[in-house]
Parts: sequence; structure tokens; C-alpha cells
Amino acid sequence: MMTTYIYAFVSVVAVSLVSLVGVFSLSAREEIIKKYISLFISLAVGALLGDAFIHLIPEAFEKYPSHTLASLFIIVGIILFFVIEKFLHWHHHGEDQEESSIHPVGKLLLFTDGFHNLIDGIIIGVSFLVSVPVGIATTIAVVLHEIPQEIGDFAVLIHSGYEKKRALWLNFISALTSIFGVGIALVFGNIAGNFTSWILPISAGGFIYIAVADLIPELHKTKELKYSVLQIIAVLTGVLAMLALTLLE
Repeated sequence: MMTTYIYAFVSVVAVSLVSLVGVFSLSAREEIIKKYISLFISLAVGALLGDAFIHLIPEAFEKYPSHTLASLFIIVGIILFFVIEKFLHWHHHGEDQEESSIHPVGKLLLFTDGFHNLIDGIIIGVSFLVSVPVGIATTIAVVLHEIPQEIGDFAVLIHSGYEKKRALWLNFISALTSIFGVGIALVFGNIAGNFTSWILPISAGGFIYIAVADLIPELHKTKELKYSVLQIIAVLTGVLAMLALTLLE
């Protein structure tokens, strides 16, 4: 059992580090990100929507005997993140000059991504409780799943007004919530599985809200045909990256 615990925690730490490495190559040249920020945001839109509709929602439907109940939790997620962003906007106007330069969507994304990483940690932990090979396979899938999404997330944080180093640090802190997820899975076992059943659709709703309400309107600010076509290609690339991961499941 101790070996299983070691494998699980080492795997989830590796996932967190890979998420950091995945964005580090981009952060090394911040001017590139700022020049092509709309394309990275487009990639984030595709990754968030692809993750929600291809991974999280089907997984939620499998866990719930009633698809109607799962759908209601997705709606709850959308409304919840709408309310959270409203609160962030109110708080946003009351902050000092430096803090108010940060757009609320960055904070909302960190909050949502933290939930998502927590779920990933629980899934990895539960997988290792089944067997070490299953846990390793799940870890590989999560790593491949995180890289395209983290690149898009990092671009959104830069766009929201965070400095490069702070965006990297906050993105990494968000990734570390997966360690708590593994701990929950290893300590509570079956209870952790029930926990994911209602967190999954809520997270899916959060991803849908961020993509549709916050990011897509930003893409409409680009009027040039050339960049609009590139944005569409980037969105489709994000979706296809999430679709390709189903081959590992």
C-alpha cells in the first residue's frame, strides 16, 4: 500500500511540474505571447470547450443515473461562475490601482483550474488504488491533457494583466491542488469518487462559461480576416487536441 501511495504522489507532482514546463517555453519570450495573444486565447477556447464537452460532461453522465440531474449541475456550474465573476467585478472596482489592472477573468480561470486540477488529482489517486499500471496510464493521459490547456490558460493570465513571473507562479500553484486531490482519494477512497460525481459537471459549466462569456467576446475584437481565420484554426486545434486524448482512454 505504501508503494501505491508513493507512486500516486510522485505522479501528481510530475503532472504539476509538467504543467509548469509546458508554459515555460512560451514565457521565455513574453513579446511572442503578446503578439499572438488572440491565437493563444483561441487555443484556450478550444481546449476549455473540448475538455468540457468531450471529457467532463460524458464522464459526469456516466456517474449520474439521471442525465437530467447531471445537466442541472452543469447549469449550476455556469450560474455559479457567473455569480463569482459578478463578485470579482464588484471587488475589482474597490481595489487599488495596481490590483484593479487585473481583469477578473484571470482570477476566475485560476479558481476553475484549481477545481479541475483537484479532480485530476482525485482521479489519479483512485486509479492507483485500482492498480499501479492503471494509475500510470491515467497519469500519462492527464499530462497530455494538461499541456495544451495550460498553454492557453497562461496566455489568458497574461492577457488579464498578470506579469509573466506572477502568471507562471499562480498557474503552478493552481496545478498543485492536484496533490490535495490525491490525498483525498487515498484517504477517503470511495467517498472521493462520489465527490467527483458532482464536481465534474460544475467544473464543466465553469469551463463553458469562461470560454463563451469571457474569451470568445475577446476574439470578436479582431476584425482582420487573416487573424480571424487563424483564430478559428486555433480553436479547432484546441478541440482536436482534447479529442485526440480520447484515444488514450
